[in-house]
Order: sequence, then C-alpha cells, then structure tokens
Amino acid sequence: MTGVAVPVIVNCRAGSQAAEKMTEQLTAAFHRAGIELDLIIAGEGDDLAEVAKRVVAGRPAMIVAGGGDGTINAVASAAVGTGTVLGVLPLGTLNHFAKDLGIPLETGDAVRVLREGRTAALDVGEVNERVFINNSSLGLYPSLVRRREQQQMRLGRGKWTAVFWSALTLLRRYPLLRVHVKVDGADIVCRTPLVFIGNNAYKMEGLDIGIRERIDGGRLSLYIPRLEGRLGLVRIALRALFKRLRRADDFIFVEAEEFTVETHRKHVRVATDGEVAVMMTPLHYRIRPGVLKVCVPRGAP
Repeated sequence: MTGVAVPVIVNCRAGSQAAEKMTEQLTAAFHRAGIELDLIIAGEGDDLAEVAKRVVAGRPAMIVAGGGDGTINAVASAAVGTGTVLGVLPLGTLNHFAKDLGIPLETGDAVRVLREGRTAALDVGEVNERVFINNSSLGLYPSLVRRREQQQMRLGRGKWTAVFWSALTLLRRYPLLRVHVKVDGADIVCRTPLVFIGNNAYKMEGLDIGIRERIDGGRLSLYIPRLEGRLGLVRIALRALFKRLRRADDFIFVEAEEFTVETHRKHVRVATDGEVAVMMTPLHYRIRPGVLKVCVPRGAP
C-alpha cells in the first residue's frame, strides 16, 4: 500500500485535544507501518454513514474505520457489496467486532494488520435493510440505551454510572413485548423482555460467553430468554455474570437465514450494534453471506 493514501475515518470531535492526540498517534503508527493515510475526523454532528458513502464512492481499495462498534458499523454499511476492503482500528470501549476477528486492540499492532493481513469475506445481518455486523435486539437493551442517554444528557452522569442506574430501574420495571416470530414455516409466540439476533451464532455458555467462532457461517442466530416471572431476568443476568448460562434451559434458540418479528406495536425501538433507531413492524431479518470484505490477521481462523 506504499504510495497509495488509505482513507481512515475516525470518530472523534474535530478540533478537540483528543482529536489532535489521535491524529498524532495514527500518523506515527501508519508511518511506522509504511502506509500513507488520508485521515478524516468525523466529529459530533457529522453523519458517519454519509461520510463513509462519499469516501467509498471514490472506489478506494481499502477504507479504514477507527472507533467503537457503532463507527465500524457505519463504515461497514457503506462498504458492503462494493469490493472495498474494510480495515478495523478498535478505538472504542468494547470492540466486539475486532475481538471476534482476532484484531489486536493496540493501535500500532492493528495498523500492521492492514499491511500484513489477509482479506476475509464476512456476513452481515440486516433488519429492514439496516446493516448490523454484530447483533440486533429489541426490548430491554434498546430501552437501556435510551435511558442511559437521557441520564447522560439530563444529569451529566458518566456512561457507566448511567448504565448502572438505568439497569436498576429497568430490572424493577422492565417492558414486556408480545412477539410473534415467523421462521422456517414455524411460529414462536411469547411475551419477553428481550429478543436478541446475532450475525452468526454467539456462545451463550461457558467461559467464552458472548463471542463468535465465525462470521461467515451464513446464518442468523435468534435468542429469546425463557423467563418465569420478573425474577427470571435477574437469574439469567446472574448466570451470565458467572458464565453459567445453559442455552437449552435459559433461551429459545433458532438459527435461520431469515425470519420476521412482529409485535403488538406499530413502531419499536431496535438496536443494531449498540445504536438505537425506531423502526416500523414487522421487522424483516436476513443474513447476507460474504458481502463484506474485511482485512483480518493472517493467522486468524
């Protein structure tokens, strides 16, 4: 990639000290790796997806996303089906996508993957044509994100403090959804606080809970908690905390290429990779196999 400037979109407030520090660090890391970069700082108020679409329209061989899973999602959504390879710099808090792909969390090491890695064709999920690279959910989690954002804005609380108090409130009085899932000619009808859909299957038991072995299996995974009363959610949360979930006992689990989720509401909040949007029901989920090209470590499975 020497001599070709690689567009790098970073989610950081332009003009801030954090942006200046990030610019210095990334410029140095790319220079050490022998890669010329075209750094694009997408700040507050910028539509990351639109920025990424404009860059991809120029048909670069690679586009790099720097940030958390929401930022990676926005850039990946623009790259899907174009042939442009997505590079990942995990600069967020949790970095689920990068971890599942074995991409190093240290910036210098992640930049070297862009030079030395290989290209993998990965799946993405879609709900009502909105892309997700990790997972989507409705019910409890979108409500938690909404309450957390309200507390951050109104009370000035930090992210994790807001998450804690929002979770306490929801555990006392969490919303129940009446859902009707149509999948492979069968029907699942139940009341539940949460419906979770993964891009390929997540491990839900043992020490590796919450990770994926592959993102190219061509299947969506659907999880609906089995609850008995309101204390059931606390029980599942505690079992997850101590990595003792048992899929057969704790969840309804289905794998499929597509399915439909209906609720008693015309509009419902849906989370995709941690970002929440209001969507019209029914929700149409489908897998799109191999449409996202991603640069991964050469030794990654």
